[in-house]
Amino acid sequence: MKLKKEISFPGVFSIATGAMISSGIFILPGLAYAKTGPAVFISYFLAGILALIGILSVIELSTAMPKAGGDYYFINRSLGPMIGTISGFLGWFALSLKSAFALFGISEIIFLLTGCNHIITSGVLCLVFIVLNILGIKEATIFQVIMVSVLLLLIIIYVAFGIPKMNFSFFSPFLNGGLNTIVITAGFIFISFGGLLKVASISEEVKNPKRNLPLGMIMSIIVVTVLYTVIVFAMTGIMEPQLFKNSLTPVSDSAKLIMGFPGYVIITIASILAFITTANAGIMSASRYPLALSRDNLLPEVISRVNKRSNSPVIAVIITGILIFLSLLLPLEILVKTASTVILTSYVLTNISVIILRESKISNYKPSFKAPLYPWLQIFSIILFTFFIFELGAEAVEISLGFLIVCFCFYFFYGRKKNKGEYALLYLLKRITDKRLSENLLEHELREIIITRDQIEQDSFDNLVRKAKILDLEGPMDFRELFSIVARVISKEINLTREDIINRFIQRQEESNTAISDFLAIPHIVVDGENTMFLIIVRCKEGIKFTEQENNIKAVFLFGGTGEKRVLHLKTLASIATLVQQKDFIKSWLKVENKNELRDFILLSRRMRFQ
Repeated sequence: MKLKKEISFPGVFSIATGAMISSGIFILPGLAYAKTGPAVFISYFLAGILALIGILSVIELSTAMPKAGGDYYFINRSLGPMIGTISGFLGWFALSLKSAFALFGISEIIFLLTGCNHIITSGVLCLVFIVLNILGIKEATIFQVIMVSVLLLLIIIYVAFGIPKMNFSFFSPFLNGGLNTIVITAGFIFISFGGLLKVASISEEVKNPKRNLPLGMIMSIIVVTVLYTVIVFAMTGIMEPQLFKNSLTPVSDSAKLIMGFPGYVIITIASILAFITTANAGIMSASRYPLALSRDNLLPEVISRVNKRSNSPVIAVIITGILIFLSLLLPLEILVKTASTVILTSYVLTNISVIILRESKISNYKPSFKAPLYPWLQIFSIILFTFFIFELGAEAVEISLGFLIVCFCFYFFYGRKKNKGEYALLYLLKRITDKRLSENLLEHELREIIITRDQIEQDSFDNLVRKAKILDLEGPMDFRELFSIVARVISKEINLTREDIINRFIQRQEESNTAISDFLAIPHIVVDGENTMFLIIVRCKEGIKFTEQENNIKAVFLFGGTGEKRVLHLKTLASIATLVQQKDFIKSWLKVENKNELRDFILLSRRMRFQ
């Protein structure tokens, strides 16, 4: 069962924003200041720019393939099921661990206020988010929009009160460690922007993904980058250097300095909301990984079932919630580093995926947003994020490699036998070596994604086109030779001999010329029997002679049907007429490379549909 499209632009923006604003601003600034000094706000700005560069490829892939599972789906369809399976499980674990960290942040604040046990508080909160997401993504998204709106309002209040009270003497000396330190610190805080991947995971449920995905994600990272930079700039001018350097709650501490206890309360509420939005976005997006893995037969089929009433993948949400809760029992510091390693690895693989998909020349890879400066931006991103991975330390890399080995073993012993899909790397190899490497299954899959993404209604003519025989003939020839070839192709499928088929088409041509123009002909006949309809689509670049005037026909639609199909017969004529009237029809007809692309060109056309 497909997931419904319930998320509009505010939802995309709120999920992305809520996923990013959490520990990156409420905990990390003090640690970052200790490394960089007063120039720390430049590191935050630089990290935002780097995140924007990295996310451009993710946005391209999301608009080309808005499917549940996000980066797992992209990587699977470009690098193959083995790398896809590893990426899917690691992405699932990474977002679950990030959500667990957010729950831990909420429980820590509640512990400071009430003394309640962390595990109990986190367990209750986890259960609340599970129930909220089981109710449906629409309800979870509305909750997210409200929480993020209040969070942004509280942050704006903090900035408005803080900037007038800044002491600019705290900015001297400005560069404690030089420009190199600013860049290294940007890498340290970069993971604060990693939540953007969560949006890609729920892209299947976004309304008008061609517009709302790129707009929502780019607007979100711009807003968050500006807010992060301004907040850290304000904190640097509010807090004495020694206090800032040693603070693990710098926003709260600085708010208390400028607004007293009311400021502390406002920022405490803001931090709780930040962790809530991160946890909610986390379970929402992380649960789409097992859903996507199950759809590809890499996990049991039952996990991909969607509740008809709530349109929610209930089992996927429940097992993700359990994984998040169990993560709370583990040492979080190392696991958060591990999650960061995995997210950075996802950025590397998505940029590799863009290169492979573009170079494979798959005709149905049609993103509505294309990352600029190809391939230099992708190459830069791959090098940059690989550098950040090693900057996180050997321990995180070693744990990630352990996860990788477990995932590989799972694929080798289970998924390898279940998954039969194709991927773009095969198409790239096919271009270079053997044309028989792929069966165009990925082309067909991407075509169906485009039909869903662009909301292209399918009608009876589309159904005929899906089943039609397509002939890409070498010419020149005349209409009698054409009819002979067509009769040989369809004689076994209808209740007529080859000679009878040829004679009926010739008779139809002689009674009334079926060449509509010097480019197009539409021969059509009535056949004997019941419940029969066929369509043959012919392209001949060298031309087919129908008459002395129409002697260079390059597009021919031959069809026929039994008597009771006369309404469909007329609709087919009308559909072909609207198809060929499209702008650049002739140019596109001659340009497509093969029969599969010809079929997809017709199915994806914006012609008028007749239901």
